[in-house]
Parts: sequence; structure tokens; C-alpha cells
Amino acid sequence: MLRKVARLFVIKTHWEAYMIIYALATGAVQRGQAYLVQFPGTGGQLLFLACTGAVFMAGAKILDCIKYEKAALLARHRHGMPNVATIRHSAPQDDALTAGREAA
Repeated sequence: MLRKVARLFVIKTHWEAYMIIYALATGAVQRGQAYLVQFPGTGGQLLFLACTGAVFMAGAKILDCIKYEKAALLARHRHGMPNVATIRHSAPQDDALTAGREAA
């Protein structure tokens, strides 16, 4: 059950990445506007630019990670290697619950 919940927090597609980047950008602009009010002048403008620049760097990293994960999955598929999820589900489990179910 915990794995199913954890899968909700994995970014798998570009569309999901763009939605997260949009949310980050919206928060960064809001924070930048607060900086403009708190620190009028050049200091507030520099902080505003730092907030929005961080979103550009984070967005690029998110998109790169998706690209690399897809390339690794494709390389595994080409070489006939199973992906990580297949390995986890096909491996025998030695815990007490599994042994109890097999005995019954």
C-alpha cells in the first residue's frame, strides 16, 4: 500500500513536470512580489529575479531527469533487461507473512 502512495509522488511524464514547474513558478512570483514590497528598490528586484531564476534551474533539472530516466528504461528494454519494478515484483519474499500464506 505504501508503494502505491509513493508512486503518486513520482513525476513520469513531461505534462506532469510542466504542471509542477508551473506551480513552482506561481509560488516564486508570489514570493518575489512580497520581496518587492518588503525591500523596495534594487534589493527587492534582485530577490525577485533570484526566486524566478531558481524555478528555471529546477525546471531544467526536472525535465533532464525525465529524459534520462526514459533513456535508461529504453536501454534496459533494448538489452532485454527487466525494469526495476519487474525485479521487485518477481523476486521471492522470505518474510513471515509469505511463509504463513504458503503453508495455509
